[in-house]
Amino acid sequence: MLDITKDIDSLTNFKRNTSEYLQRIKKSGNPLVLTVNGKAEVVVQDAESYQKLLELVDHIQAIEGIQAGLNSVQEGRTFPAKEALTKLKQKHGISS
Repeated sequence: MLDITKDIDSLTNFKRNTSEYLQRIKKSGNPLVLTVNGKAEVVVQDAESYQKLLELVDHIQAIEGIQAGLNSVQEGRTFPAKEALTKLKQKHGISS
């Protein structure tokens, strides 16, 4: 979790002490917000934490897709599987 009191600093300081900041980021797993002229400009994050974030986003998107499908079923917006396959084949130019 981002700690705004510890995980924010200027880009200038980051440039001066890059290796120290990278060690801190890797150890904590927290991203670092870098500011330019006092405004948040970029976020630096270690690769492992970023990968976990991407996986979490994928998981959430899958759940949202499943929920949308279930809502379609509940609302009666469905059609037979054969019809669905036919439409998919036509859409993607696949012949039987």
